[in-house]
Amino acid sequence: MAEIIGYNMPDELYYHDEHAWAKKETDDLVTIGMNEFYLKLAGDTTYIDLPFEGDEVSQGETCGKIQSSKWVAKLVAPLSGEVVEVNSALEDDPTLMNKDPYDTGWVFKIKPAKLSEELSSLHHGDKVAPWLQMEKEKADKGGE
Repeated sequence: MAEIIGYNMPDELYYHDEHAWAKKETDDLVTIGMNEFYLKLAGDTTYIDLPFEGDEVSQGETCGKIQSSKWVAKLVAPLSGEVVEVNSALEDDPTLMNKDPYDTGWVFKIKPAKLSEELSSLHHGDKVAPWLQMEKEKADKGGE
């Protein structure tokens, strides 16, 4: 697990500009969640509005909402595809996202529509650290 400026950002994950992560399980299954940087900035998650199983989501589109102790934010799909499973445990305990964002705190799983094409547009590998540094600088200035 890579630590970048104090945040766990696992190397195998792909990161969207809106702080969702995508983990390729197989060519037909991708797990999606929110990264630790976003969750620490937002504070404890108090409510999550999940997409429904069977929903079609598009990369970059809002597919739910995340409410925290500080704000309400959009849940943005990092990849396009069909939602095949949602983490219903988050409905009972949304703080699972904060406690364990990369394991029990996952949000939903999709069958991706354009996996290789869309993964290439996400932050991965050596692109993660410079992107996260810019995001931290924006947050430190109070901007989006």
